[in-house]
Amino acid sequence: MLVSSIQQTSPGRFKIILEDGEEIRSTLSAVTDLRLFSGKELNSEDLEELKLQSLRALSRERALEMVSRRQLSHKELMDKLIRKGADEDTARYCADWLQERGFINDENYASAIVRHYAAKGYGLSRVKGELLRRGISRELAECALEEMPEQDNKIDKFISVRLKNPDDKDEIKKISAALYRRGYSWAEIRSAFNRLDAEIEEY
Repeated sequence: MLVSSIQQTSPGRFKIILEDGEEIRSTLSAVTDLRLFSGKELNSEDLEELKLQSLRALSRERALEMVSRRQLSHKELMDKLIRKGADEDTARYCADWLQERGFINDENYASAIVRHYAAKGYGLSRVKGELLRRGISRELAECALEEMPEQDNKIDKFISVRLKNPDDKDEIKKISAALYRRGYSWAEIRSAFNRLDAEIEEY
């Protein structure tokens, strides 16, 4: 198959037009890596390589744009690329490529998530849920959670701001439910109320 022409469509982007009229969107890196030029003859293997490298190059650029906006886990990046139309193999290739070059790092990302949610006063189970929801592996999640600071001050402050009457069972129950939703265990909640001289019903 003959390359009829190579047209630049935008900075770093090209359209490769084949003799049968087929058009392949590509990038400068793919064009230069494959040493393409108008009039070059491509056999079937060359053509498949061109399509593969062009697809990967375009997907890499999209992936780089995604991680430049905010941190993403390997799985989050893959999921986003697939939602944008990439097949699973291409999405995994891009995520691996960025990971190898340090653009994504699940271990660092997990630590950042733990620090963020701990600072906001969330409990262990809620933070663990956030890690897993964002595609962090269970092994990395457990390691990151070992860095989580003691939350006694956070939970005590949460209760003291909301508890007007230590003898009001309904008020205590409502606050307890809110703390449970924030990821604290019933044992942690009970201990906190005890520290503040308020009794919590057994669950």
